[in-house]
Amino acid sequence: MDAILELQHLSKRYGEHLAVDDLSFAVPRGSVFGLLGPNGAGKSTTIRIIMRIIAADSGTVLLDSRPVDDERRRIIGYLPEERGLYRKMKVLEHLVFLGTIRGLRPGEARKRSLAWLERFRLAEWGSHKVEDLSKGMQQKVQLIGTILHRPPLVILDEPFSGLDPINTRELKDLMLAMAAEGVTIVLSTHVLPQVDELCSDICLINRARPILLGSLERIRAEHGGNAWRLRSGLGAPELTALPGVTAVRPLGGEWLVELDRSHSPRDLLRALVERSQVEAFSPFVPDLENIFIRAVEEDRIHAV
Repeated sequence: MDAILELQHLSKRYGEHLAVDDLSFAVPRGSVFGLLGPNGAGKSTTIRIIMRIIAADSGTVLLDSRPVDDERRRIIGYLPEERGLYRKMKVLEHLVFLGTIRGLRPGEARKRSLAWLERFRLAEWGSHKVEDLSKGMQQKVQLIGTILHRPPLVILDEPFSGLDPINTRELKDLMLAMAAEGVTIVLSTHVLPQVDELCSDICLINRARPILLGSLERIRAEHGGNAWRLRSGLGAPELTALPGVTAVRPLGGEWLVELDRSHSPRDLLRALVERSQVEAFSPFVPDLENIFIRAVEEDRIHAV
């Protein structure tokens, strides 16, 4: 794998609290990578270590196979969850300021800022103070400041907060376009359907440790188990009575049927055809929310 960002055995402790516990993962270049976990799992601490806001007790962060120092940190675009705009500055002036501290010449920063304001339908607001903008508009301004210097790696912490559905869709499209152009995006969010839609790889952290890591497609397949969704003339009692069936529950106008490992889907389909007309039959692929909840609950059980 061609990784742009690598975390190697990161650990961080605050007194008796272990915030990050021997965390290692690699982010594929040009991907949208989901960094996930419940509140307090260690996501924010991990991001702050990457950005050198805080130091790890042990471990290494590599960007393009080289340790991240203060100079290399500047080429990362970072949108923190806690927004940090200067409310009294005018929007265009603010963006030019953000561009220059990231290495752009003032003229180039202004040119790029004007283009992005036009793209986000904010051109008429360039001469207004930041405090005059709505929360969603301020969010878009900070996003522009994050990507103005065209970083190869962008870290977005809860980027959809404050955005309406139209602007959320616009941001999703932008993220996918950036990834198609080779930009790598690390996305930290609690909105799991967006991760399902955007991310190719994830790391799910719980209790400071990774509990799911890798390709989202592979993770979905592994957690689907021997489960099948179907539609036929049989109801729940008849389906439950079929050989090998361990559970039956409704699923969006169909049935989700789980089999024990000794029975194959061919066995199930044969039994269905013998008893009723089968209108639909396909593997059950769980969404990320179901996987997330199940993985966290199992990890908590193992911790007891």
